[in-house]
Amino acid sequence: MIKQAENKITALYCRLSQDDGREGESNSISNQKEILAQYARANGFHNTMFFVDDGISGTTFDRPDFQRMQRMIENGEIGVVIVKDLSRFGRNYLDVGEYLEIKYPTLGVRFIAIQENVDTLKNTGTEMMPFNNIFNEWYAAQTSKKIRAVWKSKADKGERIAAAIPYGYIKSQDDPKQWIIDEESAKVVRYIFELTLEGLGPMKIARRLEDEQILSPTAYYLENGRKSSNDISARGKCAWSTTSVRHILENRQYTGCTVNFKTSLVSYKVHKTVYNPEEEWQIIPNTQEAIIDEDTFNRVQELRDSRRRNTATGRESLFSGLLYCADCKSKLYFCAAKSIKPEQEFHRCSAYKENRGSCSIHFIREVVLREAILELVKRVALFIQQYEAVFLYMYAKKHNITKEVNSRNMKATIERNKRRIKELDKLIERIYEDNVLGKIPDARFSKMMASYEAEQNQLVTETAKAEESLKTMEQDKVDLRAFLETIRQCTDIKELTPAIVNRLIRRIEVHNSEKVDGRKQVRLDVYFTAVGLIDIPGEKELIEMMREIQSAKSA
Repeated sequence: MIKQAENKITALYCRLSQDDGREGESNSISNQKEILAQYARANGFHNTMFFVDDGISGTTFDRPDFQRMQRMIENGEIGVVIVKDLSRFGRNYLDVGEYLEIKYPTLGVRFIAIQENVDTLKNTGTEMMPFNNIFNEWYAAQTSKKIRAVWKSKADKGERIAAAIPYGYIKSQDDPKQWIIDEESAKVVRYIFELTLEGLGPMKIARRLEDEQILSPTAYYLENGRKSSNDISARGKCAWSTTSVRHILENRQYTGCTVNFKTSLVSYKVHKTVYNPEEEWQIIPNTQEAIIDEDTFNRVQELRDSRRRNTATGRESLFSGLLYCADCKSKLYFCAAKSIKPEQEFHRCSAYKENRGSCSIHFIREVVLREAILELVKRVALFIQQYEAVFLYMYAKKHNITKEVNSRNMKATIERNKRRIKELDKLIERIYEDNVLGKIPDARFSKMMASYEAEQNQLVTETAKAEESLKTMEQDKVDLRAFLETIRQCTDIKELTPAIVNRLIRRIEVHNSEKVDGRKQVRLDVYFTAVGLIDIPGEKELIEMMREIQSAKSA
């Protein structure tokens, strides 16, 4: 028999998860407190103390106030624990059983669950405790299934299921479900992407933000009246972590889309978040205004995927991650050492291993590469400056862009198809009712139904293809605009910068050296962002294209 020490505290424990909140007011914290206080007064428990965990699942015991209560129990400060019902204590029957049948009796703690009439001092209700605990865990499992079903239903409708709003956005006052750009923090997001394009990694970016005294996301939230699950770093309000920078750079939602099912919990019992494979993500485009355009986001991901560690010299190539062998398509390694001068640093095919590999050397020095790319960028910039109409004509021909296939016509087709799909839904519903009422015979009904469904299925397929084509066309426009904005600034540049290289160039393929007029030369295939290879036309070709453009205008 457990004896209560009169001088010890009586713990009145309350818990409410977000899921329990759906059951109504009966399980609210305020209601639990009232029930527990009344019971304590009526039964002579005077030295009471409330412990409250609000918004935390009963499937875990890693709750702040529960753990505080446990520490006080182990220190001998608490003699009685009272809860409204066993589910408030926990929903994991194995852990609940361990506390109530082993830990608490060993520590001399009396446990009371009011609704189930459990009192370990009086030995009442204890025989049913294992069954109640099993039922509570079963309830938690069922609730978890229901929640997942609700999420899936929302996602199937194209709705956002994530509650967390990324740094750079805020809720719209008119529609809480809608995100709008918070310009002040969005500037920081854009700045982080720009610094990446300039060749800085997450660690250097974090240090730059700290040096410039830019508030960390947590500090920014708190100063603007928003909640945060994190605390301000001991290093101060402007302490940026490398992890925070990485999360911003990896967040696809900055392109204006919604990403559902990116993460999941191990189980309803194990509250550990794991990342799902990318093929399991649901990406819904155009759900909010974009902070980062698609091309910039993709380019940054490419740079981060291809980024290599600095060499032993601490120096890094301007073209790191962009160079490939023209023959075997392997990456080129940047070779630098303390024993060689910067002007002697070079690149070579990674598949070449001193004549023992599967490819030849494909050697090119960094300084030669810089000069060649700088000259090409300036030539392309000058050509576009002088003959932009010709360049756009070349681009249109290359990408099969015609007047007949444009976004306006595509949008009209999509809208027309969607209207017809809705009409067919109504027609199918109508003939079904007529068949049930005997107005249409079964044979006629089957024939009409097959015809309507075939038409509808075809329209759904065509619409999906048209929407994908439209998306591609719109993205091509964005990519081309970004390319032109950058290249127009490069006519008089004296040297290349990481930002210029990373914004303009997607890939450089290096051919093996060849002797031309007794001298070794290395041919480069440079693939620009948005446009690919650019062949600057000669005089005759240029004149011919200008005639074609003039003829097209006259027609």
